[in-house]
Amino acid sequence: MAQPRSRDQTLALRRRLVGSSCKLFFSNDPVKIVRARGQYMYDENGKQYLDCINNVAHVGHCHPDVVKAAHEQNQLLNTNSRYLHDNLVDYAERLSKTLPEKLCIFYFLNSGSEANDLALRLARQFTNHEDVIVLDDAYHGHLTSLIDISPYKFRNLEGQKEWVHVAPVPDTYRGLYREDHEDAATAYADEVKNIIDHAHKRGRKIAAFFVESLPSVGGQIIPPAGYFQKVAQHVHSAGGVFIADEIQVGFGRVGKHFWAFQLQGEDFIPDIVTMGKPIGNGHPIACVATTRAIAEAFAATGVEYFNTFGGNPVSCAIGLAVLDVIEKEHLQARASEVGNFLMKLLKEQQIKHPIIGDVRGCGLFIGVDLIKDQAERTPATAEAECLITRLKEEFILLSTDGPGRNVLKFKPPMCFNMEDAKLVVDTIDKILTDMEKEHLNQKKTSTCST
Repeated sequence: MAQPRSRDQTLALRRRLVGSSCKLFFSNDPVKIVRARGQYMYDENGKQYLDCINNVAHVGHCHPDVVKAAHEQNQLLNTNSRYLHDNLVDYAERLSKTLPEKLCIFYFLNSGSEANDLALRLARQFTNHEDVIVLDDAYHGHLTSLIDISPYKFRNLEGQKEWVHVAPVPDTYRGLYREDHEDAATAYADEVKNIIDHAHKRGRKIAAFFVESLPSVGGQIIPPAGYFQKVAQHVHSAGGVFIADEIQVGFGRVGKHFWAFQLQGEDFIPDIVTMGKPIGNGHPIACVATTRAIAEAFAATGVEYFNTFGGNPVSCAIGLAVLDVIEKEHLQARASEVGNFLMKLLKEQQIKHPIIGDVRGCGLFIGVDLIKDQAERTPATAEAECLITRLKEEFILLSTDGPGRNVLKFKPPMCFNMEDAKLVVDTIDKILTDMEKEHLNQKKTSTCST
């Protein structure tokens, strides 16, 4: 039996064989993970890490029910989804029960990027328009069509296409309209209306407003309630559709609701919803849900849409198992309970540590905005990087997001518990206290030397 490779051997092989643009977490000192269970990951030496960021393993790494469902179906059949099979229709029916009645037609795919690309095609076919409005710093996937509508990416590549329009992020902490604004939802929605009006003057027509229900790469943002309704009104008036990207935040993560777009209120329903990542708990499966009218317009081209492996029997068996676990283990309720507790602990740290400018979130989707100063809210980028590096040394895996890479992002597996929340916040408290002491000592040394 071959001896297992050391971490350094694996790293050397990766550097030789894998594209250098495929980055690792903690690239200066990467972790080699060999197994995982629940909210914990284990390196080659058996060291246990608490996973605070892996929203792909939605119901927990290697959940036995999900593994069993995959294994049992794999022993029976896995084939092209153009054959008739119960798993696909059973899964579509189960998903339909979680969504508003209007969203009743489903397309199954293999990744969130595929889902968002199809959503874009659906919108354009239905509206006969081309242009798309997105939020600043948004990321919607790695396909060429999605890089084009992802400011997070295209600003470092070929730039903004003429058919792409960028609206300000509805961030009430550091955005255009902040927490002291009398009606931030309307103000941010009016920015979208202004974009539409300007596009129309140039002869452009809007196909879609494409948005993550909770912008994640943009900094773990919670849009003000009512914003989506007002934007949808402007977009519909312009002949466009509203696409809600739930790839990061769906399936009960927000706790209060199964879908994050439902945080906006019962009177808001998107025209298209995309889902990925948590849908398969690590297995590649994704989905687009839309209205019958949009689906019929897509079919009216006479061009068949097929995705060879999207919705295959194994993927759908896994998807059904994930829904079963969410329900059986009350993970949506757990997200609320544990998320509220984690927010409470983090807000206590906000009072203690001036570097914490804002704590925001819902359920197990939480952002901690680190700042250099309270007045300007300047992103504390270097300090955030230092904090997550030190957390890794304490066997806690966390990461940053936001344009300033200064927002700590919490999106753990849904089995994350109260003890985990307390451990990570206690450790953050300890590290921030040490960092403050180091900073004070540096100031004293600097003063003495002058």
